[in-house]
Amino acid sequence: MSEHEHGNAALALGRALNDRGWMVACAESCTGGLLAAALTDLPGSSAWFERGLVTYSNKAKVQELGVNQETLDRFGAVSEETAMEMAAGALEASADAELAISTTGIAGPDGATPGKPVGLVCFGFAQRRGDGIVTRASARIFNGDRAQIRQQAVEYALTSALTMLNPA
Repeated sequence: MSEHEHGNAALALGRALNDRGWMVACAESCTGGLLAAALTDLPGSSAWFERGLVTYSNKAKVQELGVNQETLDRFGAVSEETAMEMAAGALEASADAELAISTTGIAGPDGATPGKPVGLVCFGFAQRRGDGIVTRASARIFNGDRAQIRQQAVEYALTSALTMLNPA
């Protein structure tokens, strides 16, 4: 995915957030800040981008996002369960955000484990609803080198968040 394509997806997400008067927060592991960068590349993004946290280590996921150590032990850092807890933790850390997006995965070239190949990325989405937080997750396997996997993950995160806000 090119930066131009990210720009289109980020711009559409920014407009959807702006239309609602909402702000977004990001909690990233494998994308290392690329998602936050794609969103903040846009002029005026301060109206709808609240914060981005890069929690690369498991310790950071626990300390910064409140991910449960038991979740990490049972499912691993690269899991839908961890991705959902990361997104919920980003919302809990940010009283001003209504939507949070998280990424955790194996960008390669190494790091694969049985059942978790290079290219596997798990995404978490958290949204405020009433007095609570609703989360959902998805997982995708992307092909390519490390940079390509990370870029595809950013694109998927942006388009998925937009679909969540504007269901067809």
